[in-house]
Amino acid sequence: MTPLDELSVLSDLAKAQEMRAYHKIDRPYLGIAVPQVEELTDRWRADLSLDDRLALAADLWRTNIHEARIAAAKLLTQARIRPDDAAWDLIVTWVPDFDAWAIADHASIAGQKRLVADPSRLDWVETWVTSPHMWTRRAALVMTLPWTKQNFPKPDELAVRDRVLGWCATLASDPDWFIQKAVAWWVRDLSKHDAPRARAFMAEHGERLKPFARNEAARLLTG
Repeated sequence: MTPLDELSVLSDLAKAQEMRAYHKIDRPYLGIAVPQVEELTDRWRADLSLDDRLALAADLWRTNIHEARIAAAKLLTQARIRPDDAAWDLIVTWVPDFDAWAIADHASIAGQKRLVADPSRLDWVETWVTSPHMWTRRAALVMTLPWTKQNFPKPDELAVRDRVLGWCATLASDPDWFIQKAVAWWVRDLSKHDAPRARAFMAEHGERLKPFARNEAARLLTG
């Protein structure tokens, strides 16, 4: 039985129809919950060589099936992949295909691991900030969320925070709801660990955010 067959065996037509209505993107859905997908990908990841895992991830992504694309991302969601250039390159090829938040988020989490492993890749991600493709612009912020979370950041990590806050400033006037939400998400998460930087960003750029995003970004800031 192929991996795609294993996914298909778990399909639930009623849930698939619900998912199609919820995600509002015209693609095949199997109606499988993410934990079910993870059970399969955990086993595949353990059983396959890196090259075979990369090939499987590429094949699953090409099917355009919702759960198969999530499975592809899960196959590459791992802190240590050595060497990992091929994994990063594959994730980058997926970004122009992003068209819905769930798949984009799962793939972006895989991307986060590869950026943390090699922050020099931020030079490439920075080019996404001005992309005409909204989901690519959004991915620049979602993939860099790990830098909002360090409690004791090193100087180079602080430099990344300042760099991505610059991207947030560039995107603060973006009219798209998803971009506004992503900027608010980044600043809100930063405020949990670095309130002074979050507060400074809001003082300088908060008025350019839409009201809902401004409120969300500042939700955890007091005083």
